[in-house]
Amino acid sequence: MNLLDSWQLWALLSAAFAALTAIFAKIGVEHVNSDFATFIRTVVILCALAAFLFATDQWKPLGSISGRTYFFLLLSGLATGASWVCYFRALKLGNAGQVAPVDKLSVVLVAVFGTLFLAERLSPRNWIGVGFIAVGAVLVAHKS
Repeated sequence: MNLLDSWQLWALLSAAFAALTAIFAKIGVEHVNSDFATFIRTVVILCALAAFLFATDQWKPLGSISGRTYFFLLLSGLATGASWVCYFRALKLGNAGQVAPVDKLSVVLVAVFGTLFLAERLSPRNWIGVGFIAVGAVLVAHKS
């Protein structure tokens, strides 16, 4: 199996970049409104992703995508935007080392929502892990 085809590699890279996001964002929102900082970040992401799509010849004609796909990508985009606004506001107000773990409670919520809405099944061992993530996030976020 090619390493670049490994979901585990991409998930670890995602976690590493998410960690850097928290650190860079915390520094970036220090002297600017958090909503404006989110806007700047979004423009950067849009430009970088467009360049990546063109460079790798992955751009698709917009008419080739179904209405259902557009609808759920729209919902996902709105949820992402809301998440980013809330995340940057939390970073503006709190410590990155406490905000990021609470944000990662999304892992717990994905497990619950995946079970409820996507009929995904987790084993008891998986649920124990989800519980540990929840407890760990609370312990890290709790200011001693």
